[in-house]
Amino acid sequence: MSEILTFVDACGEEHFKAMSLIHALGWRDTYRGFVPDEYMAREITDVRWVNQFREDYETGRCHGLLLYRGADPVACINYGPARTENLNAGTASTFPNEAYQGWGEIISFYTHPRERGKGYGGLLFEETVRRLKAEGYRDAFVFVLRENEKARKFYAGHGFAWDGTHADIPFPPDAVCVDLRYTKHLN
Repeated sequence: MSEILTFVDACGEEHFKAMSLIHALGWRDTYRGFVPDEYMAREITDVRWVNQFREDYETGRCHGLLLYRGADPVACINYGPARTENLNAGTASTFPNEAYQGWGEIISFYTHPRERGKGYGGLLFEETVRRLKAEGYRDAFVFVLRENEKARKFYAGHGFAWDGTHADIPFPPDAVCVDLRYTKHLN
């Protein structure tokens, strides 16, 4: 018998901790070799994003959503209006999103590394796109690391396509990651 899958809106410490852990595991697995090792060792802790997720919830800046399999969180996503500043990675920076104001953004999205390939990410991603549309967004985008071919194929498989724009994300001491913007018209 398969376990029940449930979408859970992040609204408490247990959710924020689960999301932060899944983010940290995703970063360590996905960005090794792209983000400097010193930065990863120093900054990407299991609880790195707890305060940010709590603040996102308290201020309504964006929404956190988890997918649980039974009692276990297997994937998480943050979504909301297009951001103007990057609080998630590297050093504080702005995003070139002026032309995308009024758009929805999938801000971060990770599946627990041991849960990949089971369809959980796709379920969570499609639920998020549905929610963005229900909130009245006509268009949405997500940034993806240029070198992350698996994620780029995933987003393309869900109807998103690179629109030719990108954001340069600085990481101390001297690395810059290039994130490509994948967009989709929702209506």
